Amino acid sequence: MKKIISALLIMQLFTLQGFSQRSCGAMEHLENLIEQNPSLIDLREQIEQATESAINNGLVPFRGRAVVTIPVVVHVVYNTSSQNISDAQIQSQLTVLNNDFRKLNSDWTNTPSAFQGLVADAEFQFCLAQRDPNGNATTGIIRKQTTVTSFSTNDNVKRSANGGSDAWPSGSYLNIWVCSISGGILGYAQFPGGPTSTDGVVVNFNAFGTTGTAAAPFNRGRTATHEVGHWLNLFHIWGDDGTGCTGSDNVSDTPNQGDENYGCPSFPTTSCSNGPNGDMFMNYMDYTDDACMYMFSAGQKARMQSLFVTGGARVSLLSSLGCQAPSGTTTCGTPASLSTSALTQTSATLSWGAVSGAVSYNVQVKLASSTTWTTFSATTNSLSITGLTASTSYNFQVQAVCASASSTYSAVATFTTAANISTCTDIYESNNTLNSAKTIALGTNINGLISSATDNDFFKFSNSSSRRNILVSLTNLPADYDLRLYNSRGTLIATSQNSSTASESIKFNSAPTGTYYARVNGYNGALNTSSCYTLNANTSNTAYKIQDESNVSNKKLSDIEFSMYPNPASDETKIDLFLAERMDMVSVKMFDMMGKAIAQYEYKEAEGVIETKLDTRLLPNGMYVVVISSPAGNETKKLWISK
Repeated sequence: MKKIISALLIMQLFTLQGFSQRSCGAMEHLENLIEQNPSLIDLREQIEQATESAINNGLVPFRGRAVVTIPVVVHVVYNTSSQNISDAQIQSQLTVLNNDFRKLNSDWTNTPSAFQGLVADAEFQFCLAQRDPNGNATTGIIRKQTTVTSFSTNDNVKRSANGGSDAWPSGSYLNIWVCSISGGILGYAQFPGGPTSTDGVVVNFNAFGTTGTAAAPFNRGRTATHEVGHWLNLFHIWGDDGTGCTGSDNVSDTPNQGDENYGCPSFPTTSCSNGPNGDMFMNYMDYTDDACMYMFSAGQKARMQSLFVTGGARVSLLSSLGCQAPSGTTTCGTPASLSTSALTQTSATLSWGAVSGAVSYNVQVKLASSTTWTTFSATTNSLSITGLTASTSYNFQVQAVCASASSTYSAVATFTTAANISTCTDIYESNNTLNSAKTIALGTNINGLISSATDNDFFKFSNSSSRRNILVSLTNLPADYDLRLYNSRGTLIATSQNSSTASESIKFNSAPTGTYYARVNGYNGALNTSSCYTLNANTSNTAYKIQDESNVSNKKLSDIEFSMYPNPASDETKIDLFLAERMDMVSVKMFDMMGKAIAQYEYKEAEGVIETKLDTRLLPNGMYVVVISSPAGNETKKLWISK
């Protein structure tokens, strides 16, 4: 589940539960790397020249050489149990990569006859690493729980210091990170030539593989195929020039294309005078849905293979031992003596007998009534878990991981969490909508009950001109509940979604005078039919201090946030700035993807809420960037224009 702290709302086009269209962050990531290190431009140019030379001199595609085998290490960086995808889901993605890069995918035959002669076996295959960088046996899967609720394209997921997982040496492995990505991004990749410490591919956990959390229309594993294509130096097929018809993917046999395609287009779809056959929208490097992309071209194959000529940017992978298990493998003992301690309503400590030679343990936990296991990793023979439900039975089993082998899983043990003891005297129903919200007194504890998976509790209160600052807190949670704040128009102002039963709070300083609504609901249907939560809404004539009250490392402090709607926009989009304190200068700037400034607004001595309208009637469809600059820092969002 996606979890974020109390923060003013960030409106997004996509949600983690279901993306409406593909969005790849590879080009944005490349631009960020170049901004940090301009010398990367020269290195990228050298790689392009080497690619062109290898193709022009007939060095690729290779003849008589074995298929390139690439060892893969998958870093599962999860904040919630649903993000901790299963081994089966990971294996399903490896199967897709092997099929797609070897032209073994059965749907390639759906390619229109005009392009079928160009469909290529790229001659790459992938294996989960069997040998780690130290020469020890490995499953090729690293699991790391993090306090970070979601990652952006800034590569924090690739650094343990930032809540991620450090890369294995990129000269010997393809690193793939699976996590929750913010901003509607399905995935992003690092092109050849970038820093070795961040080299690899990042994929959202809802777009990885073909089973488990993979969600339609991105549940056929093609996001990873697309991103690995970038990692092997393929550009988007339309050349990332918007609708200009002037860009290029540097591949000779892919038609010039005006823009990305979404969904499942009909053949032919023409642009840039590329009739009669039109766009190669079924290419893995377009933006179509998973079910409608199923080919690499011969030119793309040559471009990827050129990285593996002598001196090529990824040639070192040819000598990697990552796919070869270490010699002299031995057995690994199966854990026994499973036990449970420190049981509460929402947590437990699991223990088992230590296994000689074990370097780590895989611990699987599930509801006793379920068939789906959630896997955790432990470095000692005990593990504390949270986010459990009161009065509920759970199963767990343990596998030892030794230097040269892994054991079978242990016998299953069962435990039951403690029961909640609090009761409710007033549940304030019916208050399931904004219009039926119950009016509450300021500064008074309200005890409410979430009694069903669809129950939403709305409460209404007002601030005044002398007490404009608002603080809403939600405590004593018997289950995983979330808190939201709306203004009098019903516009969502702020959201607090901490993990498990952690308390929630929202602060809104210098708020406009008026009526506000607090909403409490269970995350993913969480509920408790007998125990209440406590809600308190209060106002003050002095600003509430915005601070990281729980000292969780992933909480970001900011004195300015903004929402932007509608997004996508057609005629105009409205930007609401929420300033927690007075600012000397705040600017709103809009850029196209080439970095050209489209609009700019400046506000001096700004405070409270500022509304800005951007006229988008004359702008072409596509993605734009809106940047808010202030003494507190910069905030950036993507704006889509679709008419």
